Amino acid sequence: MPEARNDTFASWLHEHGVPVGELTSLVNTAISDLTGRYGTVHDRHIYKLLSGEHRSPNALMKAALHKVTGRTAAELGFVPRGKQNSDSPAPEDDPVYRRAFLAAATAAGASLTAPSATQRRLGSADVDRMNAKLAAVVSMDNKYGGTAELQRHAAGLAEETVRLQNSHAASNRIRSELYGVAAAFTASAMWAAIDGRRLDEAEPYLNQAVTLAGLANNRHVLFRVWGHAGIMYRHLGRPADAIAAAEAARATSITRSDPLYASLALARLATFHADAGDERSALRSISLAQASYNRADQTKHRPPWMGFYDQAELDSLATFAHLRLMKWEDAERHAHRCLAALQPDLERNRALTHANLALAQLGQGDIEPAVTAARTVPAGMVGHGRISMLLHKFTTQLTSVAPRSPETTAWLEHRKAAA
Repeated sequence: MPEARNDTFASWLHEHGVPVGELTSLVNTAISDLTGRYGTVHDRHIYKLLSGEHRSPNALMKAALHKVTGRTAAELGFVPRGKQNSDSPAPEDDPVYRRAFLAAATAAGASLTAPSATQRRLGSADVDRMNAKLAAVVSMDNKYGGTAELQRHAAGLAEETVRLQNSHAASNRIRSELYGVAAAFTASAMWAAIDGRRLDEAEPYLNQAVTLAGLANNRHVLFRVWGHAGIMYRHLGRPADAIAAAEAARATSITRSDPLYASLALARLATFHADAGDERSALRSISLAQASYNRADQTKHRPPWMGFYDQAELDSLATFAHLRLMKWEDAERHAHRCLAALQPDLERNRALTHANLALAQLGQGDIEPAVTAARTVPAGMVGHGRISMLLHKFTTQLTSVAPRSPETTAWLEHRKAAA
């Protein structure tokens, strides 16, 4: 008989807007604070706790969850391990026990480090450790976008993962998984450069990421790499290359086994067709992307970097496509749908969508709501690569169509103050 889902734990995540990937990273960081070694908790561990397949975490993870959430295991809906008198708390939930456990864990920290030069065998724990760092990189990108600091950090982690390969022995399976993580870090560095409009820095990552993904024989990462390449080529003004990269992503085998990947590939392809002025292909790709999305199993476990793709992101990409086709009303409709369903932690995507909404409304001559939408972009996001590009385009078009309107004056003053 299947275990009952832990609704209390799920409610905490929903209430605080914490996705599973981010919680995994926070828990592993807490374990590092407690023991001196970065944790090896993986997303799948969190999913098993949420589903009720695992009714209680182990003592170390309980301590880390308490550090992250401020709540005991019982307050998070977990049950004691083994038989327990219902009148007494689980030992891990007792404050005296918890303090003693944390002290012991901290004291043991020196022996809980990453593999040393004399420990030349890599294992699943090393893969989990690097995957946790990857989840943290993805979480930071979702929140702040592709900053130069994040780009350098992701590239450094890719180098660290490759160095592990060359300084330690490993089975073929572990080596393949680590090459996959290194490829994912490289793809994250590439994406950070693209998102920050540092396109000259993005292109060198492409060959490296493709090589590492090939060494890993990892179809998920290869899909991601070609998807990013398409966006890079789009911003470089190479629409034919963008379409070819999107078709390469669409051709990876993962799109045949998981419709969600097919949907993302098609939605991106729609924007590239729109850039090329091919309205028929763009609209057809959007329709196919929606159909694939509707067939996808939304509960299926996927890598953390796929966590951004949902109905809101599909509407966001449709917004981009309709803007390029100058179908202003359709673009506005998709932008509103995106904002209504957007995940709360995707702050960069929210700012992008407000900028696109402003362009869609301006295209219809609705000056006042367009300026209102543009001013909704947080000051901290105004200078971000892609967002700055969209707001510059908005400013140019606004001053062209309504140079003397009070809304234009207000926008220019706002833009100057935010600069």
